[in-house]
Amino acid sequence: MRNITLFSQIIRLIPREIFNSLVRKYKSDHSVKGINSWTHLIAMLFSQFGNCQSLRDISNGLRSATGNLNHMGVLRAPSKSTIGYINAHSDWRLFRDLYFKLLEHFNVKVNRIRLKRKIFIVDSTIISLCISLFDWALYRQTKGAIKIHTILDYEMGLPVFADLTEGKISDIEIAREFVFPRGSVVLADRAYLDFEWLNNLDSMGVYFVIRLKDNILYQVMESYDLEDEAEYVLSDEDIKLLGQQTSKKYKKKIRLVSVKDPDTGKIYAFATNNFVWKAETVGMLYKQRWDIETFFKTIN
Repeated sequence: MRNITLFSQIIRLIPREIFNSLVRKYKSDHSVKGINSWTHLIAMLFSQFGNCQSLRDISNGLRSATGNLNHMGVLRAPSKSTIGYINAHSDWRLFRDLYFKLLEHFNVKVNRIRLKRKIFIVDSTIISLCISLFDWALYRQTKGAIKIHTILDYEMGLPVFADLTEGKISDIEIAREFVFPRGSVVLADRAYLDFEWLNNLDSMGVYFVIRLKDNILYQVMESYDLEDEAEYVLSDEDIKLLGQQTSKKYKKKIRLVSVKDPDTGKIYAFATNNFVWKAETVGMLYKQRWDIETFFKTIN
């Protein structure tokens, strides 16, 4: 089996036909010195992923990965002087246009929600396995599986935490292991609706937006006016949890925002411990959770 590095797997996601069309547009390979535009791109990306501090770091780092360069379409590692030359003389518009072409190709939303806080998306995905070959991965009676538990950095679009377990391990069991930075925001679906965990997040100064289950009992403490909210916002309320177990696990009030999906007409209820955001912001935040579903589709 070929030794393919994580970096080379990321590089494989860049469609060469898109890049080559831009090379032809800007004629960036017309009078190259030492390396072509693709090698230049690899060098610059390696600089970012490898946290290189100098041209020498880039050159030496790529030279140490010689065995994997062929898998990335690079014939030889460039010298530091070659990298310096092409940095000074290449057309920067090539990389600007590549960025926006990749956004379009991967259907990334340019107008993403902006908060002065780190946003993390928590979820897991199941990978089915043949139970006759992987009997240790028993998931259901006739099905084998493993589960990838992931915490995605919303701004970067990359995981900051991942754990591979047997398929039967619960999502919340793994989520409890991660410590989120104070002031950050956690987005999660109903599989993570554990009020003891949510209470811990709140006590650590972490905000959460999570979809509420239909069978949760609560008492409305106060309802707020929706005059300045979007039309799809149905209600904005402060609630107190009822029930012998849930009320003990989370004794404070929770904000409950209900919205209606304009496309499907389905109603969603979101619980959060932030009482300052507009109600529509709460709905928009939860909608960003779809980013992790896109991530799972990319790696599967």
